[in-house]
Amino acid sequence: MTKKKFNFRKNLFIKNRLVILNEETFEEIFSFKLNLMNVFVTFTLGGIFLILVTTFIIAFTPLREFIPGYSSSQLKRNATELAIKSDSLERALRKNEAYIKGIQKVLKGELEYAKFNKDSILADVDEPSDVNMKTTEEEIKLREEVAKLEKESVNSKAVKNKKEKK
Repeated sequence: MTKKKFNFRKNLFIKNRLVILNEETFEEIFSFKLNLMNVFVTFTLGGIFLILVTTFIIAFTPLREFIPGYSSSQLKRNATELAIKSDSLERALRKNEAYIKGIQKVLKGELEYAKFNKDSILADVDEPSDVNMKTTEEEIKLREEVAKLEKESVNSKAVKNKKEKK
């Protein structure tokens, strides 16, 4: 018994004929001469084309809103507007609370009416908090070290570029 060696490369390029017949009359309706490589390439290109068309349809039409994780542009716009409104409402609430506290101080007698001014109270609320923005010694040392490292890296790159040009 001799075993036939199956050579896939040869079978890729062997011509085959695909015939479509009318079953009742055996009349030939359609015929193709094909090989496996043509079929493989055709199906691969068709699959890629189908994937690309589907991707473009989803990406550039409103269908993307039906995919979980994508939100509509209208929803994003509304969320931004609501965030801005909530920030302004919080700011107005803080101002009103400061004004009410000032009025309570006047009513309790802790503050004289002549010193009570709505503008001064609101100015106290709007002032930014006192943050120490002065550099410390550790920060200065760190900045100097980073500057040295940057100079060394620039110098080493310049040396490498000169060597490469030669």
